[in-house]
This record gives sequence, structure tokens and C-alpha cells, in this order.
Amino acid sequence: MNRRVSIVALGIAVVVTGCSSETGGNRRDTMTQRQKDSVLAKTGLPGAQGVAKALAAADSQKARQARIDSASRP
Repeated sequence: MNRRVSIVALGIAVVVTGCSSETGGNRRDTMTQRQKDSVLAKTGLPGAQGVAKALAAADSQKARQARIDSASRP
């Protein structure tokens, strides 16, 4: 009888622990991909310099496109 109570108590504990939620909803990462890439570019990891150059190229292209767009407006 004592063993049966232990097994039932363990089962209830597993169910309660598995169903509990501290966050109350879906946890999503709060950083954007751009922010993650920026953090990666500042590290000393191999390839981080390439990420930094890619971010700079993307910024340059975005600025160029903004200049073109503003020039085409009346």
C-alpha cells in the first residue's frame, strides 16, 4: 500500500510540474536578427569580421536606397 501511494504521489508531482508555467505564455526571444548579428560581429569568433562587413554593406545599401527614394519624391 505504501509503495502505491508513493507512485501516485510521484505521478501527481510529475503532472503538476509539467503543466506549470512561470512565464504565463509563449516565451519569445526579444532580440531581432539584426541585434543578434550585431552582437556576434563584436565577438572574437572566427567569421565575426565577415558578419560585421555584411552588416556595414547592408547599412550602406539601405542608406543608398533611402537617398534614391527621397530623390524621386516631388
